[in-house]
Parts: sequence; C-alpha cells; structure tokens
Amino acid sequence: MTGRGEAILETQALCARYGEVEALRNIDVAVAEGELVAVLGPNGAGKSTLLRSIIGLVNASGIVRFRGHALPPRNPVAVARNGIVLVPEGRGIFGPMSVAENLQLGAYVIGGRGSEFERRHERVLALFPRLKERLAQTAGSMSGGEQQMLAVGRALMADPQLLLLDEPSLGLAPRVTAEILETLGRLNREGLSVVLVEQKAPLALKLAHRAYVMANGRITAAVDPRKIKSHDELAQYYLG
Repeated sequence: MTGRGEAILETQALCARYGEVEALRNIDVAVAEGELVAVLGPNGAGKSTLLRSIIGLVNASGIVRFRGHALPPRNPVAVARNGIVLVPEGRGIFGPMSVAENLQLGAYVIGGRGSEFERRHERVLALFPRLKERLAQTAGSMSGGEQQMLAVGRALMADPQLLLLDEPSLGLAPRVTAEILETLGRLNREGLSVVLVEQKAPLALKLAHRAYVMANGRITAAVDPRKIKSHDELAQYYLG
C-alpha cells in the first residue's frame, strides 16, 4: 500500500454530491501510520470535499475506515473522538473569543482543566510561542499567520492521531507559510499522521512521503515526491 506500515486511514469508492453536482467519484486513498500525504490539484478538483467527507461534514457514500473500522457517516463529533481532526480552509477560529478560549474549545473532549489539558496546552504553546504571548488577545485581532497557528494549535489540543489540513498557506506570506509547514513537518517526524491539501504544491511535496493529484472529483495520479524533479514534471500530472 505505502511501504510505511499499516494503514491508519482508507477510503473505498468514496463519492459525494452537492445537489446535482458530482464532487467526488470513487475515491480510493490510503494513509499509513506516521505518513504525511499531500493532496494536490487545481481549484474545484474536490480536495476540500475529500477532507470534509472523511470528517463527516458532507453527505457521502462509500466507506471511510480508520484503524480498520468504518467511521459513522455524517457524525463529525464521533470522528473527532476517534482521533481525526480537521483544520478547515479559512481557519474557522472564533474571532470574538480569546486565544486561550479557542484553545480550550479544541480540548472539549477532555474538558478545560486537569493534567492532560495542561500537557496539551504547554505542547501547543511550545510549538507556537507567539500564541503564548497573545493568550488574552481576541483571535480575530491577530494577523492571518497567527490565526492559522491558532487553528492548528486548537486542532492539536484534541490530541489527534490523524490531522487533516485544508490549504493552511492560503493568504499567508511566504515566511509564515514556511514556518507553519515546518511545524507540520516536525509533528509528522514525531509520529503524527497528516493529510495536507495544499495549492502550493512544491512546498507540500518537500514534506510529503506520497501525494495524490485530483481533478474533476477523481484521483488522477499517485505521486512519489522524490521523483518530481521540476515544475514541468509536476505540471504533467495536473495535465494528464
């Protein structure tokens, strides 16, 4: 399957529609334990819908298995309790609330106190020191990069086994994008499984063990990032 061990996530014949529009068609993907998999493709390819289908936010058919067990359809809370957490496109933070309150919401499964909460909280603040400086600040008043750090930090407060990220670099300066993606790479090297949807394909491929390319709601290619030597070679997968 991947050469990196047992699958933590598998989809089989995953399909999704928005009314009459077919957004996903027979998607089969797999993510191994400890693997970082990138999902690439043009706008409208179905990448976000794939993540939303996995997490149970859209009406989809087919099978999503996590650690060998089928996940319940249309039940994002149950999926999160199983260990899959999504950082959505647009961040999805609660702007009027403080940074500390946003992080606390991320740990809703275990509540907002106790040693386990403190362990996760300290871990997030060590990964993103700027959040520590802004715990009392309202989330909506922070820069875009700081908000993205908060969105990732809030997801980590749930202690995910599989982290899904939808366009984490969207609208960010290159320096901030590099910082956030490096943190994701570090988390993956420490054992966290990651699925990364990203428009900036070269950056994603630097981190990824494997990549899927999507177009028109289908998987059009499975790519070994080590074999992509140029932008022209990558473009062939988009065109093919």
